[in-house]
Amino acid sequence: MSDASSGEDRFRKGSLRYHLEETDTFVNMVELVNSRGVITERGGSRVLQLARDLSDHPDIHGLSITDNPGGNAVLASDTLGADLLGRGQDVVIHLSCKDWNRNAIQSKVWQLASEGFDNVLTLSGDYPIAGYEGTASGVFDIDSVGLLKLLSDMNAGLETRTPKGRVSKMARTRFFLGTVVNNFKRHEREVMPQYFKLKKKVETGAHFVINQIGYNSRKQDELLKYMQLKELDVPVVANVYILSAPAARYFHGGNIPGVIVPDELFSLTEKRGGDKDKGRAFFLEFAAKQCAIARGLGFRGAYLGGHLPYEDFARVLELSAGYGEDDWKLFASEFDYDLQDEFYFFEPDTATGLSSTEINRQYLESKSARRKRAQRRLVPSSYKLNRRVHERVFEPGHVGYSVGKKLFELVEHSGERVQKAVHSLEQMAKTPLFDCRDCGDCSLPDIAYLCPESQCVKNERNGPCGGTREGKCEVGEKDCIWSLAYDRLKAYGEEEEMLDRPVVYRNGSLKGTSAWSNTYLGKDHHGKQKTSEDTAAVANDSMVALGAAQKEKEST
Repeated sequence: MSDASSGEDRFRKGSLRYHLEETDTFVNMVELVNSRGVITERGGSRVLQLARDLSDHPDIHGLSITDNPGGNAVLASDTLGADLLGRGQDVVIHLSCKDWNRNAIQSKVWQLASEGFDNVLTLSGDYPIAGYEGTASGVFDIDSVGLLKLLSDMNAGLETRTPKGRVSKMARTRFFLGTVVNNFKRHEREVMPQYFKLKKKVETGAHFVINQIGYNSRKQDELLKYMQLKELDVPVVANVYILSAPAARYFHGGNIPGVIVPDELFSLTEKRGGDKDKGRAFFLEFAAKQCAIARGLGFRGAYLGGHLPYEDFARVLELSAGYGEDDWKLFASEFDYDLQDEFYFFEPDTATGLSSTEINRQYLESKSARRKRAQRRLVPSSYKLNRRVHERVFEPGHVGYSVGKKLFELVEHSGERVQKAVHSLEQMAKTPLFDCRDCGDCSLPDIAYLCPESQCVKNERNGPCGGTREGKCEVGEKDCIWSLAYDRLKAYGEEEEMLDRPVVYRNGSLKGTSAWSNTYLGKDHHGKQKTSEDTAAVANDSMVALGAAQKEKEST
């Protein structure tokens, strides 16, 4: 039975997967934010009634339920989702990494599959800001890329190993996996790593993309053109948050990680908030125009958000459906709320005010040999030294690597006292240099010698989260390590390959052990990557040899 028929049997309107992959339907989704407390309380009942009303709207194809948004504890998404599934409404469950380790996530995923949920939006998640008797600690055992790979492997039939060494293959799940990208960034060192990570996510198994909240048509157009350039052929749904004056005030104050309302737009929302209806008519039309622009640009749908009654969501869809086919071109010029000196990957199209397909000339010039030499002079001397040391001591094929490997093989068989002494010497060097937290599974060479354990609150090892603002971490005032890594790598022409490697998972069993020893002896993720590369190389050599033998046989 095809996905289309099975979706229509189960869901009155057809499944989200069916609409995005098999039809040309412009898909409308609405984000639901659960309340605190049990679902029978006043707040829970209100959200439940809103969800039921939205599920009856013929032009809403999916309801998306958040997972402790903003780092606050709310009712679990699948509680509300179960009611909607029973009403024939397709549901997207958000699953983030901030509150769960990988085992808890895997258990949760099996629960979702067992209960009939097919769509999962994978997220790293906002850092917790509150909790019972104080602020909760973020978990971030894995990140959004690691979560995508876990779910993709489960879709393929995950192999598990028992304590006794027996290997069994689990039944395949069938999740339709979504991911997010934040293309509304000011600086090149923020924008480009977001694009690199999006490419990584699609390669890792993302089936659809939802972008972050933003109010810049050119940046919306750029996202689609960049994906086309890189052949990232998955449907993209445009985020349309229905503003109000209080919401704009909250966003402008930097209270939601990664969401920016520029000064010019903020002034407009303050002005319209003084209208007799508090700007309601204006803001609904504003959102409807965004939906029209998304449709005109080629997005596959609109993802509506906002703390609104059913009537307001329905009005946005009604207004959007009433626009003419080319009206979006007029609206696009209204949504040019960019940031000062904002970076764009493409040159502007002067005729439309959107993006052309010509890559930004200044950006290309910045990648020239002359500019790279100039940038290299600005790179910290410590980074230059670390590059040299790592290449000569930790990269196979060098004398230093051979010596180090033999040394740590001896240490491995010299008893616990010697191992502790060598480990202590290692930490004496790494702690003052890198603020090392002794995880034993070191990602310093992955992130331009910046430690994700001590310098990234989410321990992001597979690219940046979307929460930065002006290149700063969403927690505190420190620079994002991925922005710093981009600058360092670009000086050597290596920035575009910063995520061209297998997905990194930190092995918790290595904590408190020698990272140097684990690297030389192949126990950490570097060793696993090398093993995978060697296996692939052997397989490739075998195929080449087989092909040569076949040709020789045919010739004789």
